[in-house]
Amino acid sequence: MQDSVVPELHEVAPPMSWLRRWWRRQTPGRQDRFAMLAPLAAVMLFLAAIISAFWYLRLEEMDREQEAVRRDVEYAQQRVRLRLLERQEQLMRIARDIANKDVDPEEFVGRAETLVIQYPELQSLAWIDDRRRIKADYSAPSLPPQQQREAGDVLKPGETETTFLLVRDLQQPVYAQPAGGTELAPLLQLHVPLADQARFAGVILAEYSIDGLLRYGVPAEVSARYAVSLHDGKGRLLAGQTLPPRNTAGWLPSWVAPRTNEFEVPVTPVGNGLVLRGQAYRTSLGLVGSGLFWLVGTLSAMTAWMLIGNWRHTRRRVQAQQALIAETNFRRAMENSMLTGMRALDMQGRITYVNPAFCQMTGWSEPELVGRTAPFPYWPDADREQLNARLDDELNGRTTPGGFQVRVKRKDGSLFDARMYVSPLIDPKGHQTGWMTSMTDITEPNRIREQLSASYERFTTVLEALDASVSVAPLGSEELLFANKLYRLWFGLHTGGHLQMVAQAGVPDQPRTDESLDEVDSFVGLPTGQLTTAQSENAEIFVPELGKWLEVRSRYLNWVDGRLAQMVIATDITPRRHAEEQASAQAERAQAASRLVTMGEMASSVAHELNQPLTAINNYCNGMVSRIRGGQIREDDLLKALEKTAHQAQRAGQIIQRIRSFVRRSEPNRTEADVATMVGEAVELAEIELRRRNVRLSHYVAARLPKLLVDPILIEQVLVNLMKNAAEAIDHARRPPAQRSVELRAVPRQVDGQAVVEFTVLDTGKGLAPEVMDRLYEAFFSTKVEGMGIGLNLCRSIVESHQGRMQAENIYNGADIAGCRFSFWLPVSGAISSAANKDTGVVA
Repeated sequence: MQDSVVPELHEVAPPMSWLRRWWRRQTPGRQDRFAMLAPLAAVMLFLAAIISAFWYLRLEEMDREQEAVRRDVEYAQQRVRLRLLERQEQLMRIARDIANKDVDPEEFVGRAETLVIQYPELQSLAWIDDRRRIKADYSAPSLPPQQQREAGDVLKPGETETTFLLVRDLQQPVYAQPAGGTELAPLLQLHVPLADQARFAGVILAEYSIDGLLRYGVPAEVSARYAVSLHDGKGRLLAGQTLPPRNTAGWLPSWVAPRTNEFEVPVTPVGNGLVLRGQAYRTSLGLVGSGLFWLVGTLSAMTAWMLIGNWRHTRRRVQAQQALIAETNFRRAMENSMLTGMRALDMQGRITYVNPAFCQMTGWSEPELVGRTAPFPYWPDADREQLNARLDDELNGRTTPGGFQVRVKRKDGSLFDARMYVSPLIDPKGHQTGWMTSMTDITEPNRIREQLSASYERFTTVLEALDASVSVAPLGSEELLFANKLYRLWFGLHTGGHLQMVAQAGVPDQPRTDESLDEVDSFVGLPTGQLTTAQSENAEIFVPELGKWLEVRSRYLNWVDGRLAQMVIATDITPRRHAEEQASAQAERAQAASRLVTMGEMASSVAHELNQPLTAINNYCNGMVSRIRGGQIREDDLLKALEKTAHQAQRAGQIIQRIRSFVRRSEPNRTEADVATMVGEAVELAEIELRRRNVRLSHYVAARLPKLLVDPILIEQVLVNLMKNAAEAIDHARRPPAQRSVELRAVPRQVDGQAVVEFTVLDTGKGLAPEVMDRLYEAFFSTKVEGMGIGLNLCRSIVESHQGRMQAENIYNGADIAGCRFSFWLPVSGAISSAANKDTGVVA
């Protein structure tokens, strides 16, 4: 007996020892958690075991009930089957007697009546020949008249037709259910075939009442225990009764809710067309209706709820304990990791506490400092009297809120600068127990401050040496935040010069009134970040007090105190302005030279043009002299000759006056000029050259064109130059007379939503080569041997000085160039900016 027990102890001991070692390795928090969860798990396992037991017993009971239902329903099916087979055998004997000619229709009726009376489930018997004619028939009195037949009738088409044919083919008894309305009692038909010398001679049709078959065929003991019913192949109820579903609410699971024990089996020899179903009446409350189940469940739930409440309470206590430990560890870690040295003194000046940072800064350890009194080992020898006086002030409560700076000696003898702050040390009861001192190493900040001071001096030196005036003033105030040497030299130490430059430059600023100084800043709500990052604004102004032209650049910035300020940088550009004026004068002289060159090239044409009126004047004068000497002139003829002579002289004078006004040098004068007038005068000048080159000129000016704010002489110079170039291009292309034409057009247009007038000069020359098109407006570039290369460049400069644009393009006729089109447009008077009044053109 002892030998058998010892091995079992050896087998159990290792797992227990392993569990004990595992338990000891767990933290106290985990042990508490496991200790609280174990009873809860035990209660839940107990509840699960009870539910499993109930569930198992319930399944066993349901299986027994199901087996009983199956057995009794099969027994009832056997009884119904035997009853049907017996009737079938009797009918087959009658069929044999009919085939042997032993039974006539009268005797058939008598035997049928005996069977119907003896077996109540039989409703009718009919003898039907092979042509479906009823030879004899007997029906029970209880059969409705609609279902009764008379001898001599013929079965209606469709009535048992399929079954009749099937019996004829099989030569065997066949069961079937006739089609009928829902108001008629369901019947079961049996067709027994008749044979006459191996030839089909008809059938004996027997009709059973399905309700009677259920009532007389099912044993009474089965009907007492079960709800027995007969159904067709589609599940429709034919006879009997069925039980409603028990879990009508549907809220219980299928394994908990009570089920109806039922079993169904087809009735042979009928087959699947007739099914016998038996449903057991409910005799038990099921698992859910068991009071013991609910009692056990309630007690288990209450036990689990109490265990969960106890566990939650314990968990909160553990959490509070862990929070306290974490807070203590956090404060200790914070004290140990902070870079600020902490020192605590009692009321007598004895050191009671130092943190690691204080020890690390001084080089002395905590045991070497705690308990020491003045003089402390980290005091420099040269500062002991001063530090002793400060310690006396600390102990007496005379502390400085901003702290004080001292020198501290390390253990190795080196010194560093430190700033100390002193505050009272209060215990949890509100009593002062000493003084807490915090010490920060400021050696590096002092070094940085010195570097910043030196950097500021260098920055100030650079700004003072700038040849530009720099001033900074806050918005909404007349305070001058910064001004360099040149600003002070020009404007002094007040903000008048700053505000004057801002006003003349057109830079937005806040109006400064006495009332606005006390109100909310008008720039409140503006995106100051975008203001300070915006690009600077440039303007050129003239300061009469200084007699200088200044280029003013301004931008917004955030001042060191957070206010939004405006910085203005002014540079003396008086020499540059003088150079620009000289360049403008040179441009004017270049324009006059261009006109002179143009007129020099047109000299022969002009001489030819003047030769005609001068020759006419000479002829008129000679003619009049001859006729006066001969006394052959009348006064009227003399007046007509003198009028013609005066007209020719006036014409010559107009030609000379037009040329003088074109070539004379004058100051640019922009006025509102009429487009038709400018085009007419330009055509009059260019027509001389075009006639000399045998080129036709046609021009078109749109009606009601707006006036242009331009210098008419300069625009006429551009038009004359373009028409002259067009005539030269046609002459150089050697076009035939029919193709030597130049067209000038002036029409209104819209360019980028702006109203402009477009001038177009169209010729029929060979156009421009691609390499020439790229360098067309380049200065001193020309395709003519004698050309200077300033004509088109000067034309484009004149057009752009009037805020316009010029372009050139070839005209194609298929793949061949059929001419060239030069066009430029000028904005109407209202679209020209005021800045265009400064210059008339720029020489590239």
